[in-house]
Amino acid sequence: MRLSELQNAGRTPTLPMSIELADGAGSAQLQLLSLLRVLPGQRYVGAGIWRGRRVLAKLLVGPRAARHFQRERSGVQRLAEQKLTTPALLVDGLKEGEGGWLLFELLEDAHSLGDAWSAVEQLPLLADEQQAVLGEALGAIARMHAKGLWQEDLHLDNLLRHHGELYVIDGAGVRVEEAGKPLSRQRVLQNLGVFFAQLPHHFEPFTEELLVQYLLVNGEHALPLEALQKQVDKVRAWRLKDFLGKVGRDCTLFSVRTGAFALRAIRREEEPAMLSVLADADALLERGHLYKTGGAASVGRVEVDGRSLVIKRYNIKNVLHWFKRFWRPSRAWHSWVEGNRLAFLGVATPKPLALLERRFCCLRRRAYLVTEYLPGPDIIEHLAPYVASGQVPEAELQALDQLFIDLTRERISHGDLKGHNLFWHDQRWALIDLDAMCQHQSQSSFAVAYARDRARFLRNWPSDSALHQMLDQRLPTVA
Repeated sequence: MRLSELQNAGRTPTLPMSIELADGAGSAQLQLLSLLRVLPGQRYVGAGIWRGRRVLAKLLVGPRAARHFQRERSGVQRLAEQKLTTPALLVDGLKEGEGGWLLFELLEDAHSLGDAWSAVEQLPLLADEQQAVLGEALGAIARMHAKGLWQEDLHLDNLLRHHGELYVIDGAGVRVEEAGKPLSRQRVLQNLGVFFAQLPHHFEPFTEELLVQYLLVNGEHALPLEALQKQVDKVRAWRLKDFLGKVGRDCTLFSVRTGAFALRAIRREEEPAMLSVLADADALLERGHLYKTGGAASVGRVEVDGRSLVIKRYNIKNVLHWFKRFWRPSRAWHSWVEGNRLAFLGVATPKPLALLERRFCCLRRRAYLVTEYLPGPDIIEHLAPYVASGQVPEAELQALDQLFIDLTRERISHGDLKGHNLFWHDQRWALIDLDAMCQHQSQSSFAVAYARDRARFLRNWPSDSALHQMLDQRLPTVA
């Protein structure tokens, strides 16, 4: 096929496919065998065979192909000129009306630092294995900065381990200030802010210790922690806003379809399984274990292909109720957004998998939310043995401390913090029932909402019980 035909191939073109490309020796067929990343109608990245050699192919199509091609090639050339380790560019080309192509050596069996981090992220904070991954990344970043370069799209998946070396990939994100000369301090702080903003908040006390790994390679500037933290906070706010913008549009992370008769949003990796769940949601609820039925919502645990899920159906009780609901986002949509917000911020909550809003000529009707099922007990059941004594195991109290720290730091109020909405799962307290959750813009509005949350939480136990009194002394207050 011609390269330009990829523009209409969609997200999942049929593989393998043959694409005719040219190099200095003439034209030949690229056999594209697998796809690693797809931006439909714009970019297709995958492994293939070119003139008998396995390659990584970046194929750029659409009206912006020339621009993306030039950025990718320029970035790769900058890395090579500064002798930074990056996969060799074997063949490249750009043809008007067709698109651009860049074929790189394929690093067989390479693993990204993102994969390495996923394997150690749940270890105790700053475990040796975590330090090894982050130190390796900071060393690579420091080497780029020392040469006047930085990776604009800086994340651990753009650093690959291969045969004992660390490779920088994705030339499209490589920028230069002054080639061969160390980056300015402000640019260094901005780029390190991007890196540290992607780490969980719990690592903030260790920023200075981790920064040593960077300074051992590039000690050109003093890097004030206060200035770095400002950059981290700025990037974190931007990343959250950017992520929440994606939960309602079709993208790499989410499959979203919007029309006059339905809004459907599904986590991309869950799409095959969730399509059948949403299509059969009412029947699944009828056969499932119901926690709540009738009224404004029906909630049940269902079994699908050996997997436990929770379906929450938001009902329309009558015509008057419909008149109150049809014109504004459904509670299912609100819970979908807030569940993804919590997951992004690292606050435990059942993973939101799919959303369906039924509509009639864009007017909202019944809606559904599908999440993972958490098998643990709620906090009332779990702490029942300690009501009289108040002697709760320290690990569980620390987990509760961390939950309230996370919520106050992010200025998030739950809105209904009764005990049945807080579950003990995987050594953490997880929040459910997010219909009334809110991330506040001002400290004053948050303080009022948090005070209500705190009071509602404490009402789960008698005020004269040892557990109530201990928690009242332990939980933070907000002014």
